[in-house]
Amino acid sequence: MRRLLLAALFLLAGAGVGHAIPPDERLQDPRLEARAVALQKELRCLVCQGQSLDESNAPLAADLRRLVRSHIAAGETDDEVKRYLVARYGDFILMKPPLEGDTLALWLGPVVILLMGAGIATIVIYRASQRPE
Repeated sequence: MRRLLLAALFLLAGAGVGHAIPPDERLQDPRLEARAVALQKELRCLVCQGQSLDESNAPLAADLRRLVRSHIAAGETDDEVKRYLVARYGDFILMKPPLEGDTLALWLGPVVILLMGAGIATIVIYRASQRPE
């Protein structure tokens, strides 16, 4: 019984690891397929948001992977594919959005929050050290 449970655990643990691209969706040229995979790692899944298209198992991510492959097969460059997707979905689809006015909060937000926390901690520590015992 213990072996059966252990085998089931291994099967379940492996079920969510990565995604398997059906052979009919892969590009025949290994160089083009490698380009597609590399490009998918630079693009965000719009459903999962924390995962790249390459990592996500969401149906929308699968559709976008097919779209990327079709554009690459049509002879477009990586930049052309990115521009198409950005025009359609916005800068949010990029794992590393450009530093522009509308993405400034994405880049500076964590730094501002960290500085605010450090400032509050400094004030609290200073006030605590100034209290008479």
